[in-house]
Amino acid sequence: MEKYQVSDSDLVSLYVHGNEKAFEKLVQRHKSKIYTTIYLIVKDQYVAEDLMQDSFVKAVETLKSGKYNDEGKFLPWILRIAHNLAIDHFRRDKRYPEIVFEDGSNVFNTLDFSEDSIESLQIRQETHEHLRELIQRLPDPQREVLIMRHYEDMSFQEIADATGVSINTALGRMRYALINLRKQLSKRVPIYDTNVYPR
Repeated sequence: MEKYQVSDSDLVSLYVHGNEKAFEKLVQRHKSKIYTTIYLIVKDQYVAEDLMQDSFVKAVETLKSGKYNDEGKFLPWILRIAHNLAIDHFRRDKRYPEIVFEDGSNVFNTLDFSEDSIESLQIRQETHEHLRELIQRLPDPQREVLIMRHYEDMSFQEIADATGVSINTALGRMRYALINLRKQLSKRVPIYDTNVYPR
């Protein structure tokens, strides 16, 4: 270890002024933490490695464009980039979350879908698509917790660690996400079954 470690802020400044090795130093210093943050979300070594590279590429682009606001907080900034890229990974993913509300009910478990009915399958697919749209409209913190909990089955401790908040905050965000989703779904689901989600 260096006896007198150059700060992240100084390394960023050196890089912006043409010292390529300064950014290499930042990469070596923080790549392990960035990889871990991403891996906690995607739980796939190769995807995590790709997204880690993407995070550094995005950081380089921002630094070179002069848009980086240097407040001496390079690590939280690039961790946020990495975290957002990991969450965005699910936007391109075809999997659907099985959203479970606080009362234990599932979005779909009370809707009677017949497996051999094309119409029922179409309704289910449309409802899945509508649900994904609603998830994307949630405030960022709520959407992130919901995706990590229901797409990746992460514990609230893991979510708290990955997002840098307390467990209580993570739980609160999940609660509000579910409340918001239920409100939005109640406006549409009665089309299919007025007994499940009364207005």
